[in-house]
Amino acid sequence: MPRSTSSLPEARNRLVEVAGGRIHLVEQGSGPLVLFVHGFPESWYSWRHQLPAVAAAGFRAVAVDLRGYGRSSKPRDVQDYRMLAHIADNVGVVRALGEETAIIIGHDVGSPIAAASALLRPEVFTSVALLSVPYAPPGGPRPTGVFAQMGGDEFYVSYFQEPGRAEAEIEPDVRGWLAGFYAALSADTKTDHDELFLVPPKGTLRDRFTDTALPTWLTETDLDVYAAEFERTGLTGALNRYRNMDRDWEDLAAWRGAPIVQPSLFVAGGLDASITWMADAIKAFPATLPGLDSSHILDGCGHWVQQERPDAVNEILTDWLRRRAPLTRSSRAPRTRPR
Repeated sequence: MPRSTSSLPEARNRLVEVAGGRIHLVEQGSGPLVLFVHGFPESWYSWRHQLPAVAAAGFRAVAVDLRGYGRSSKPRDVQDYRMLAHIADNVGVVRALGEETAIIIGHDVGSPIAAASALLRPEVFTSVALLSVPYAPPGGPRPTGVFAQMGGDEFYVSYFQEPGRAEAEIEPDVRGWLAGFYAALSADTKTDHDELFLVPPKGTLRDRFTDTALPTWLTETDLDVYAAEFERTGLTGALNRYRNMDRDWEDLAAWRGAPIVQPSLFVAGGLDASITWMADAIKAFPATLPGLDSSHILDGCGHWVQQERPDAVNEILTDWLRRRAPLTRSSRAPRTRPR
């Protein structure tokens, strides 16, 4: 039986040493390790509703700040934010916590980080859950080449490529920008998705924000938590993840088209543009995620799925985790080799 959250020990903050520096994390509970990886522009705090629920279900729930975020290390070089560095951080966290294996769960940019961690290090990450962004195997055309051919207004990922450019938009008013961005991708305050991700000529991404009200899932206190972290650190570390897409394309070339064979789970909001843009990736799940246990599209939910619908997501995750937990104790998947 699950434990009452009121009987759980308080979540605690820790800094652990990894090869690339230090990673800040928040952990709660005991049992098989579940590693949560957040998205942009967030922090460990995006999993605040999941930590106690997963801990109550009998797991050691751990949410990290990605490198470049919060209290984790912030390397100066853009290349230090490549996918391989994030995978190494995740493995380093598992080892620093005294564990051999973990179930890994990612949202937004954390979803491809979780997927790549499971793909390259299956002997460590025995199961993977992906929220909002579906798995698409490495390969295809060079990413920046694809963005450059889109024409018209500039795609937001292209806009993020030049160091300092997006920072100049966001950092003078971090709190206001975050509020607009969160609202624009939320079900109850969303901006037209076709417009939001395209930056007008000589304009900014903020020009596309249309709602000044906070979404119902985000309190003023929640916004203060996010804003305080980015006001202290700036946005460069977070944006550097996007500035490595071509480098990742090269680094992961040996895994071109490779499936993730471990047990997996997908959860997304029905109003999230990601499931429209990446509809082909979802259709390909039988080939790319042959171990997929289930896929859930939550009607009327936006991009911030675990914060917009915490109860539904917690129910999905804890049910899945209980079925996956034996793998963390006894199963050892063979390490994937480049083909």
